[in-house]
Amino acid sequence: MKMFDVYPINDVTIVKGEGSWVWDDKGNKYLDMYGGHAVISIGHSHPAYVNAITDQIHKLGFYSNSVVIELQATLAEKLGKLSSKNDYQLFMCNSGAEANENALKLASFHNGRKKVVAFKGAFHGRTSLAVACTDNPAIVAPVNETPNVTFLPYNDIEALEAHFAKEGNEISSVIVEGIQGVGGIRVASREFLRAIRKQCDKYGAVYIADSVQCGCGRTGYYYSHDYAGVSADIYSMAKGIANGFPIGAIAICPKIAPKYGMLGTTFGGNHLACAGAIAVAEVIEKDKLMGNAAVMGDYIMSELKTIKGISDVRGRGLMIGIEFPFETAELRKKLLFEKKIFVGASGKNIIRLLPALNITKENADIFLEALRELMATNN
Repeated sequence: MKMFDVYPINDVTIVKGEGSWVWDDKGNKYLDMYGGHAVISIGHSHPAYVNAITDQIHKLGFYSNSVVIELQATLAEKLGKLSSKNDYQLFMCNSGAEANENALKLASFHNGRKKVVAFKGAFHGRTSLAVACTDNPAIVAPVNETPNVTFLPYNDIEALEAHFAKEGNEISSVIVEGIQGVGGIRVASREFLRAIRKQCDKYGAVYIADSVQCGCGRTGYYYSHDYAGVSADIYSMAKGIANGFPIGAIAICPKIAPKYGMLGTTFGGNHLACAGAIAVAEVIEKDKLMGNAAVMGDYIMSELKTIKGISDVRGRGLMIGIEFPFETAELRKKLLFEKKIFVGASGKNIIRLLPALNITKENADIFLEALRELMATNN
């Protein structure tokens, strides 16, 4: 059997990681400015994370949600504290798509409605309803198509208000990324997020904050949306929660009541996932990594703005988009194979940075100097 060929991959085999560095099977060392799509929150092979997973696997790797799993309660308490959402409820699953799927389903259970508002440029996952709310027809199979999802312009308050005025009593939920990752590192304005909160309150809809990529402390807030000063009803999260161990979750406001059988999962909230996530939460708190993300993000973005040939720099914290007036495929190859630096992409002309939250100024300067050299050559 061979692999199902759906990923365009770089011809590099990574076999080891430590902090913000990874090594390939030939012994080459690379600076990781991408963290495997925002997954690596506290650095590769962080000792606290390794010890937590190792200790737990020696005790118990798995049992189902039919028994008490005290690690779940511990994790819920720590995430509540980090996010200042102590009165919220936690449901755990296995991925970001699953988190969004459960959030949308829960909203519909809550108010008995079925229409959803999403936004142009959105990416919410590849499962059935999550992909229906994703603005990319190429990955929406015919079986996923539904007339229940409406895409509105991102950051357009007037369009939002007009749509609610027309269909507000039928709208179940609004799902929005605080920063669109795949969509080009587009940052939701404070006013836009406040308008979503206002319309949801007015019409009884549920505000779902997709924090899968832009959450887990990456922007200086645990959930990036919260910089607007209003809370969502449901927050979805995944990538950065457990530093690479597969886990997803939704944080649910108190007004949404659970009942047996409403949601369910076999592997969600398992012992290993919880152990890894608890370790990550403890490191984020102890080492003040949300503060570091804000400071280092400001530093990197300010330095990027001094580099000639860059069209735009945008983002928040350590979720950064660098836009160029040309397609970046060749530049990214040079960064990887000549400078030994991993970065990501968002569209054809945007480089995406999603490094570990504990990245240092020394790490950042290595990337900045490499980019300056390549841009000078390119110009």
